[in-house]
Amino acid sequence: MFIDDTIAAIATAPGQGGIGIIRISGPDSLKIANKIFSPFHKGSILDYPIRTLIYGNILDGDTIIDEVLLAYMKGPNSYTAEDVIEINCHGGFISVRKILELVLKSGARMAQEGEFTKRAFLNGRIDLSQAEAVIDIINAKTEESHNVAQSQLEGTLSKKIRSLRDQITGILAQLEVAIDYPEEDIEFITYKELVDQTIDVNNQVKKLYQTADTGKILREGLKTAILGKPNVGKSSLMNLILGEDRAIVTDIPGTTRDVIEEFVNIKGIPLKIVDTAGIRATDDLVEKIGVEKSREHMKLADLALVVLDSSRPLDQEDIQILENIDQAKSLVILNKTDLACQMDIESLKSYVDTKNIINISALKGQGIDLIHDRMEDLVFEGKISDSSDLMITNSRHRDAIYKAMVSIGDAINSLNDRLPYDFIEVDLKDAWDSLGCINGDTIEEDLLDTIFSNFCIGK
Repeated sequence: MFIDDTIAAIATAPGQGGIGIIRISGPDSLKIANKIFSPFHKGSILDYPIRTLIYGNILDGDTIIDEVLLAYMKGPNSYTAEDVIEINCHGGFISVRKILELVLKSGARMAQEGEFTKRAFLNGRIDLSQAEAVIDIINAKTEESHNVAQSQLEGTLSKKIRSLRDQITGILAQLEVAIDYPEEDIEFITYKELVDQTIDVNNQVKKLYQTADTGKILREGLKTAILGKPNVGKSSLMNLILGEDRAIVTDIPGTTRDVIEEFVNIKGIPLKIVDTAGIRATDDLVEKIGVEKSREHMKLADLALVVLDSSRPLDQEDIQILENIDQAKSLVILNKTDLACQMDIESLKSYVDTKNIINISALKGQGIDLIHDRMEDLVFEGKISDSSDLMITNSRHRDAIYKAMVSIGDAINSLNDRLPYDFIEVDLKDAWDSLGCINGDTIEEDLLDTIFSNFCIGK
């Protein structure tokens, strides 16, 4: 994967703004910049210190395109480890587009999605897990998810993976000696020592894998569906959680006929919260479609908030919903507690754990803190303060760690069965390769293209 050309792209979001940035990277970056940029003080870009903002004009021939600030970062001390030029111009649609067109006309080509970060990886400035952390930082929806991504960008995960691979390499080296020189009087590790070392690695890999579920929630958000029959207060609950009147609330059953989705941050947990249509039998075609969508969200949700009207007894529609939820990932919200309770709470306990039953009044704004606290408990098991430590947030990393865990487990089984060293070596090499996929040490080029295609063009 040789890199010998120069790329350019707009690095800021499209639309009106105070500043727009055009980024250029590659061997001809300085040459292109000198061709189109004229400092207000005499001289060229090289007459100024590197990493200094230089005030001047972008020129197309004798025509001034814009007044800009230009920075030159000489490789390898730049984001891509190549020569990089960044042009800070006035924001908006016209100025940035005209400057980019001029840069492309002067010898650069348009960058592909994520190509700047891809070059940083290929040039050895960052590894693949750090490169993927860049997009996680950009997409972070909460401070907690940002902290985890920042930790990964700083190399926390990279160091752990390298440590695990080094430990496996050490075991493999000793196995090689035993395989290659079986008759020599060379002292090599005993089976017990080999088992102890392999189990130690396996325990570390398992611990890492166990963070994946929480990490996935921090990265992608907790899919949360608000469920219940019509007119129990689902939309009122959603408005209460969001802190705004997002969903229409009326006394007419069936008002919500389609799903409404919003993101909200609850104690560092990003929730993709969905207000669904009331689940009931209906002859209305449009409402029937909404009910079917509600049932789909019930199956796909990471967390279900089942809303019941506590001012009325449980009926068959309520029971049908309760029978179809996953108790391990559901909270039952008893709404309208400002009215006299008519519900048999003891019979309700046969469908859901008592600690997952929460009393609220959406009308009075009461009980929302109880919902927040229980969500936190379900997601982090009361350990939210530990969530900024080393954590797996990427599904690709999760798959690689799982494969490594399986291979190490096979190696341990082979050891326990006293199989030849060759069998153990094969399994440990597979684990070593799987972990290497995370840092990009053992990865195919087409997979790299897939990973970086999820980036924006300017990054």
